[in-house]
Amino acid sequence: MTIDPAILPLRVRAIRASAVEVPLTYVLGTSAGAVRNAPLLLVDVDTEEGITGRSYLFCYLPAAAAAIVSILGEIERLAKGERIDPQALWAKLAKRFTLIGVQGIVRMAMAGFDVACWDALAIAAGLPLATFLGAEPRPIPAYNSCGLGLMDTAALADEAEKLLAGGFNAVKLRLGYPTLQEDLAAVRAVRKRIGDSVLLMVDYNQVLGADEALIRGRALDGENIYWLEEPIRHDDYAGAARLARELNMPVQLGENFSLAAGMAMAIEYKACDYVMPDLERIGGVSGWRAAAELAAANKLQMSSHLFPEVSAHLLAATPTCHFLEYVDWANVLVEEPLAIVDGHAVPSNRPGNGLVWKKDAVEHFRMR
Repeated sequence: MTIDPAILPLRVRAIRASAVEVPLTYVLGTSAGAVRNAPLLLVDVDTEEGITGRSYLFCYLPAAAAAIVSILGEIERLAKGERIDPQALWAKLAKRFTLIGVQGIVRMAMAGFDVACWDALAIAAGLPLATFLGAEPRPIPAYNSCGLGLMDTAALADEAEKLLAGGFNAVKLRLGYPTLQEDLAAVRAVRKRIGDSVLLMVDYNQVLGADEALIRGRALDGENIYWLEEPIRHDDYAGAARLARELNMPVQLGENFSLAAGMAMAIEYKACDYVMPDLERIGGVSGWRAAAELAAANKLQMSSHLFPEVSAHLLAATPTCHFLEYVDWANVLVEEPLAIVDGHAVPSNRPGNGLVWKKDAVEHFRMR
């Protein structure tokens, strides 16, 4: 059972944000373009009691950082002096932002604030976040999502082999080449190098139309694929439901679910076999908990999207825990990077979610 925030009378004093841009270990070529750097926004929530809660957001575009900081300033104005009760604060902020909508950068800012608030509460309780949420930190099955973007097949095979370091038994490959034949060549090159025992997920990043997705999906059905992720536009639930019905391999959706309501709609359509919410889009820890209840009620296995340090704690408290998506983007910024042991993510045992910034690294990677 989660500890009641009411017994930990923390109050919001200030919100601080630092925009950084971290180079990726591997260039991530996707159907939407090549990603070479991760623009992150580090969020600190200071309390009157001297405890600081932390989180970070993935801004996608560097220009978005300033806009999110602006919304965080409004959140600070509304929350300053308030007791840290994440669900009550979310309700207050949602009411304030009703007319603009709790979407996009507003939702991202609220989620970053929410995650940091939960971190502060767990630190105040002297407990790892997973324990604070009524679970125990435990190793979570993880797949390596650091690379395997669109590139020539020889380079893909070499990179796939490198991604197995740390004992990973699962990796994710980005697809969406101009032709089905190129997609198949990429899959086969990676499979040949990693062997049949390693799980291979594939992600189209929404690039296909519904008819083309069915054609390519049927071809991939014979390639030992663990799941097919976002083959079409993320909100085309009817199209995704058709794929889920007609393909043998499972369809995975979730990184674009907007709050638990978005996930509920996908479930109603029977649009996917698995779900994988994104922490900053599902609504932080508060939104994740609602999504986890929904997944459990519908017997859907639930994985994470990005933010592995915090997601490891949340998955430990998720009844239908499936896979953690591992990326190493924040490793250079934190005192204790998330440990990977035998292909499992090991949540931090320190109080809170484990995020403590390395000040020199933050300054080095700060956006100028």
